[in-house]
Amino acid sequence: MALKALAINCTLKADTTDESSTDAMIAVLEKAFADVQVEVTETVRVAALDIKPGVKSDEGEGDEWPALRSKILAHDILIFGGPIWMGQVGSVAKRVLERMDAFLSETDEQGRMPSYGKVAVAAIVGNEDGAHFSSAQLFQALNDVGWTIPAVAACYWVGEAMGSTDFKDLDETPKMVTKTAKMVAGNAAHLAGLLKASPYPG
Repeated sequence: MALKALAINCTLKADTTDESSTDAMIAVLEKAFADVQVEVTETVRVAALDIKPGVKSDEGEGDEWPALRSKILAHDILIFGGPIWMGQVGSVAKRVLERMDAFLSETDEQGRMPSYGKVAVAAIVGNEDGAHFSSAQLFQALNDVGWTIPAVAACYWVGEAMGSTDFKDLDETPKMVTKTAKMVAGNAAHLAGLLKASPYPG
């Protein structure tokens, strides 16, 4: 059963030519997913889009969320990537979560939200404490709006507090990051395959 994943990069850098450590972490996961025959079709730089504030699926003229929403829901797995800022998940990621709040009122006849049967994992980077807190924020919010979270669902790297070395600057990927990415991808692919074959009853 073919599975596909979409990655969203919630870096604060709107310019897609600016290097992003979140992109580097997503690339590690992309390789791990390829090893379990899951295609990561693309990485979307959310800050480069005009995602309006709000909690509806369409906030009117110029809002680019509806198109991104459709793209996200066309995939089996969501790789939710983002940096840690001030010890928590960044503002761009929070805006995505807020827009997904609309799923709560967009249920089908069985009460299932559009995200039911779809799997989400996290890719988190930073130069300060907060990887566990950021993943906790993401996973609780995503679960609230219908996403399924597999075992070992976060791949993260945290550098020295207030340090100058970012994940993208490392000469090689740390072994534990590679090992974790393999587990994230394998578990996510397994769970997504099960849910695609046997959806939640609602």
